[in-house]
Amino acid sequence: MSFLGLEGKRFLVLGVANRKSVAWAVSQILEEEGAEVIYSVRSEKRREETAKFLEGRTVHVCEVEEKDEIARLAEALGSNDQAPLDGILHSIAFANYSEGLKPFHETNREDFLQATQITAFSLVEIANACKPLLNPDASVVTIGISSTQVTAENYGYVAPIKAALETSVRYLAKSFSADSEVRFNSVNAGPLKTSASAGIPGYLENYLYAEKLTFRKRALATGEVANLATFLLSPRASGINGQGIVIDAGMGFNYFDKEVVRSATKPE
Repeated sequence: MSFLGLEGKRFLVLGVANRKSVAWAVSQILEEEGAEVIYSVRSEKRREETAKFLEGRTVHVCEVEEKDEIARLAEALGSNDQAPLDGILHSIAFANYSEGLKPFHETNREDFLQATQITAFSLVEIANACKPLLNPDASVVTIGISSTQVTAENYGYVAPIKAALETSVRYLAKSFSADSEVRFNSVNAGPLKTSASAGIPGYLENYLYAEKLTFRKRALATGEVANLATFLLSPRASGINGQGIVIDAGMGFNYFDKEVVRSATKPE
């Protein structure tokens, strides 16, 4: 038996989009550790797109923007011997940049509310719908970002929504503690090179800048985020609850790196 103690456990993973996604990286580790992974993707189209590498696995379709679909997912899990669950990975985010990047004060109401529903409140609804399916000591992990307090212009309204997601984790942990020991934590990752991030206007420049701010001068890897998320899903993290754990290779503490300062202040 491995250190993580995941053999024979069963997990629901939401948010696999492609082989570069954090959700897929976590799923691979879970499966390597002997766990059973049940997948949920956002649409039939996404199920077709992931069919090649999810072949032979149980894959549900659930568009978390629709409350009824979340309820149907929970019902399907409960009626198809896919419960109890030892944990859930919530790796879902959405923002509509179809009108291009705008100043935050010009954020469209419909865009903000839609992104909040999908990115943050979906965690609350999924936890509520799946509560009867969770083992008393299950673990729920969501993927946040490390820079919710930073006004990065290219994130637009995503950062405050991710901040809402992180705060929801603490409230869920407290709420569930009334009758269980189910844990809720978020992995707050620094900039990653994923397909989802490629859709954020100006992301590449911020990614390269963030890399220079890391202590090691090497950007965060998706696998490193997956390692932390898997640990939090495991029984070995039983004492960690209601936390937002930052993983950014030191970026958040290195504002005055001499190389970055020198680059910013050198004469034109």
